[in-house]
Amino acid sequence: MRTAADDRLFRRNLKKAYPTIDRGEGIYLWDTDGRRYIDAAGGALVVSIGHGVAEVADAVAAQTRRVAFAHGSQFTSEPAEELAARIAAHTPGDANRVYFVSGGSEATEAAIKLARQVQVARGQPGRHKVISRWFSYHGATLGALAASGLHARRELYEPLLPAGFPHIGPSYCYRCPWDKTYPDCGLHCAAELERTILAEGAETVAAFIAEPVVGAALGAVAPPDGYWQQVREICDRHGVLLIADEVMTCMGRTGRDFAVDHWGVVPDIIAMAKGLSSGYAPLGAIAVREQWHELLRGGPGAFLHGHTYGMHVPAMAAGLAVLDIIERDGLIERARHMGDVFRERLQVLRRHACVGDIRGLGLMLGIEFVADRDTRAPPPAATPRFHARLVERCFAEGLIVYPGAGSVDGSAGDHILLGPPFIITEAQVAEIADILDGCIEATAGEFFS
Repeated sequence: MRTAADDRLFRRNLKKAYPTIDRGEGIYLWDTDGRRYIDAAGGALVVSIGHGVAEVADAVAAQTRRVAFAHGSQFTSEPAEELAARIAAHTPGDANRVYFVSGGSEATEAAIKLARQVQVARGQPGRHKVISRWFSYHGATLGALAASGLHARRELYEPLLPAGFPHIGPSYCYRCPWDKTYPDCGLHCAAELERTILAEGAETVAAFIAEPVVGAALGAVAPPDGYWQQVREICDRHGVLLIADEVMTCMGRTGRDFAVDHWGVVPDIIAMAKGLSSGYAPLGAIAVREQWHELLRGGPGAFLHGHTYGMHVPAMAAGLAVLDIIERDGLIERARHMGDVFRERLQVLRRHACVGDIRGLGLMLGIEFVADRDTRAPPPAATPRFHARLVERCFAEGLIVYPGAGSVDGSAGDHILLGPPFIITEAQVAEIADILDGCIEATAGEFFS
């Protein structure tokens, strides 16, 4: 038995005692003490096909027995070729050239660097800036963090972050930064992109990156109709590449193949990860429009970027097995249907005055909490925060939800994300809603009594 003297693990939270995970099956996880948890967050909106699927484990094991590693600068592989083609059958328009990495932050970094290289190949070397939005999260590496607009995650590392990442306001109707109301606003949030491009100098802007549905930073916030279409037009007008960060939303999370499909938009580059492998292997990718792939092939002839574990062969096998299950079992359509069921079932939570908004698409749902529904003032900034106390209480009741904060001004504001596996049933949805109902009531009693 391991003792405290044997403990050498550097954990994410150095003051927290973690249970030890033992196994998973379906939407459930068990720790080594035999305690069962409902994984209503899919980890971090990662798990789509469910835990413990032997078919995927068998595919990875079989590939590992054949070959575990071959460097992408020396070999391709059948699993990589097949997975690229299969993903391309789902990506919008001609964004059908797929470059593999190991996760979401790597995908964002690759997308940013590719946008720069494409602009240079177009004969516009002055284009180096990447515009992004406040209240966004694009990853933990320095480039991805520089693009991110989540204050809590940026603040400590601000002195290290590279320049060249201007930010604009989010498309967030519940708390419009400009105090406007849709549709009378004329999509001011989209027009802000054009104003910023012009202010920065269009000849200096390489790309605009945004999450089609904002995940961790705002809690499943989707823009109003017309936003993404107008953004696409603005980028085209000024020669700016459009990067869609679909790390959290790819492969069906919002009930469509990709979240941008809700608005019929084809980005120049799509970053993806999480649901690409449903957590069975570290896997991410970018999908690139055909014209930019051909531009590089006819020019420099290479993408000057790479990772040791890019195109990792067993990870490719995991991605193929997951995609087989998604397609065979109709899980994207199921995510759309069960998302409607879940969102409707959550409406009972509006009986709590602290529930300000319930939102999202498919099985990517968010709940924002307030101290006052009319003013939308956030809960008090106590220690622990409202969302943290709620998540803690849910966990104690065997329910895993994903925490979020800063949705008001980057610091104040509390929300949670829900993103269970697509295989969830109506009975399980009802159980989650019931547990949430009791935990919200108890937490509200602490904060607002």
